[in-house]
Amino acid sequence: MTRRIAFQGEPGAYSHQACHDARPEMEAVPCRTFEDVIDAARSGAADLAMLPVENSTYGRVADIHQLLPDSGLHIVDEAFVRVHINLLGVPGARLDGITHAMSHTVLLGQCRDFLRAHGIHRVTAADTAGSARHVAQTGDRTLAALAGDLAAEIYGLDILARHIEDHDKNTTRFLLMAREPDRSRRGDLGMMTTFVFQVRNIPAALYKAMGGFATNGVNMTKLESYMVDGSFTATQFYADIEGHPEDPNVRLALEELDYFTTRLEILGVYPADRKRH
Repeated sequence: MTRRIAFQGEPGAYSHQACHDARPEMEAVPCRTFEDVIDAARSGAADLAMLPVENSTYGRVADIHQLLPDSGLHIVDEAFVRVHINLLGVPGARLDGITHAMSHTVLLGQCRDFLRAHGIHRVTAADTAGSARHVAQTGDRTLAALAGDLAAEIYGLDILARHIEDHDKNTTRFLLMAREPDRSRRGDLGMMTTFVFQVRNIPAALYKAMGGFATNGVNMTKLESYMVDGSFTATQFYADIEGHPEDPNVRLALEELDYFTTRLEILGVYPADRKRH
C-alpha cells in the first residue's frame, strides 16, 4: 500500500514540489489549509505532513510556529526547495504575446524585473498552482501564470520563460512531520534538534537560558520569538540547534535551559539536510 504525504495547496504548488523531491515514492495529498495538513497526518489519512516554515527571502511562514507545538506531530526530516519561477502559457502561446501574468502576490513581487522588461501586467491570485490551472482552463494565449515546473507538467502548459525570478538564491525550508518521533537515526551530516520554550519571569532569564549553549559549544542556527495567546507578556521561543539530545554537550545545554524555563518541548530530532550546508 502506497504511503501518503499531505501538503497545503493545489497540485503543482511548491509544497507539492517539496513532496515530489523529498518523498517521490509517496502519494502527495493536497489540503486546503495548514491545519488540514496537520489533521490529515494526525488522523492517519496521511503518513507525513509537509509544512513550509521559512523562506530565504521573505522570512518565516505566518502561523506555522503557532501551529507546530500543539500539532501532536513530530519533526522527522527537513527539506529545502529552490523556488524557481517560470512563465507558463497555454500551448501555442508566445512570450511576445503575453500581456498579463497571474500568480500569488509573493511570486509576482519576485519577478518584477522580468515582468517590467517585457511589459507584462501583474494579476494577483490566491496561489501559484491555482493560477496555472486557471490559465489552462481559459485557453487565453495572452495570459500566463507564474509557477514551477511541476505545475506546467500537471496542467499541460508550456514554459515560455524559465527561472525568471529576480534573486537566484530564493529557497524555502520545509519540515516533514509524523505521528511518532524517531530519535534512533544519525545523519551523515549531523543531526538537528528543534524545540520551543518559555523562560521564567526573572531578570535576564533569556540571557541565562542561552548561556548553556555557548559554554557547551552547541551551535544554535535559529532563535525566534512570538507571542502566546495574544498576550504581550507571554513570549514563546522557537529554536533549532545542531546536535542530538543524547550528545553530552547538547544534553548539558538543554538541562541548563530547562532550569530557566517554564516550558520546554522538543518538537523533533532529525538528520540535517545536505542542502543546509
